Amino acid sequence: MRNHTLVTEFILLGIPETEGLETVLFFLFSSLYLCTLLGNVLILTAILSSSRLHTPMYFFLGNLSMFDLGFSSTTVPKMLLYLSGQSQGISFQGCVSQLFFYHFLGCTECFLYTVMAYDRFVAICYPLRYMVIMNHRVCSILATGTWMGGCVHAIILTSLTFQLTYCASNEVDYYFCDIPVVLPLACGDTSLAQSVGFTNVGLLSLICFFLILVSYTRIGISISKIRSAEGRQRAFSTCSAHITAILCAYGPVIIIYLQPNPSALLGAIIQILNNLVTPMLNPLIYSLRNKDVKSALRNVLHKRGFAVENK
Repeated sequence: MRNHTLVTEFILLGIPETEGLETVLFFLFSSLYLCTLLGNVLILTAILSSSRLHTPMYFFLGNLSMFDLGFSSTTVPKMLLYLSGQSQGISFQGCVSQLFFYHFLGCTECFLYTVMAYDRFVAICYPLRYMVIMNHRVCSILATGTWMGGCVHAIILTSLTFQLTYCASNEVDYYFCDIPVVLPLACGDTSLAQSVGFTNVGLLSLICFFLILVSYTRIGISISKIRSAEGRQRAFSTCSAHITAILCAYGPVIIIYLQPNPSALLGAIIQILNNLVTPMLNPLIYSLRNKDVKSALRNVLHKRGFAVENK
């Protein structure tokens, strides 16, 4: 028996191949993070304050805004701390929490985009029965299911990863705790955690993406049957924002997995796009071409300005 010291803290080595760029990256990522927080808080406030937005589509958009706030806050604050020159250490419990919430919210994203695609499918293919099918009870069940499904997924992966003993090196060769960079530090057999993690993450992503494709195939067929050009344009405009958001979420991941030997820097860039840039873009995607959201945002800002003037 060899003596081992159990790991109580991990050291995050940061974004690969970015030595000397810490100050530039700090100001860049700080700006993106603030835009993410501001944009999603505004979207949530607009949806809650406007009765016109109390519909299934905006209900799920509100859930997406809450997801974006949580997902970006899982990894970015710690990254900004070490970029500003503070400690790169993260406690064992902090690493567990970071990995859990990253996979919890990542899986919830897949489920939520799938549910939003189903919502658009019902709205376009069954417009007269839309409010009957997507009633309040169904929307609540679907939303709760997405969050609960993500939680179960994260519990499985986190428990498999951290039931192992960590007693060797504590240097995580990345900017946050994720399964591929944490597992190599374990002392025991990691084959079960690796195989379950790869299968679970890959299978769920593929199933969700397949269901989204099926929904939009049916939507495309229904739109092609609309006789008037104005009707086709109106139907397509209700889906364009969601299609753009899906491309922003899945596009970078597809690109990196098409590379035969992706570099560590490319992997980090893809992760940052998913963790920070996509949550920042979602409020813009869903508000720029949406008259109802823009009107609600104007009302919110007008009320805030009016309240400040009265004070």
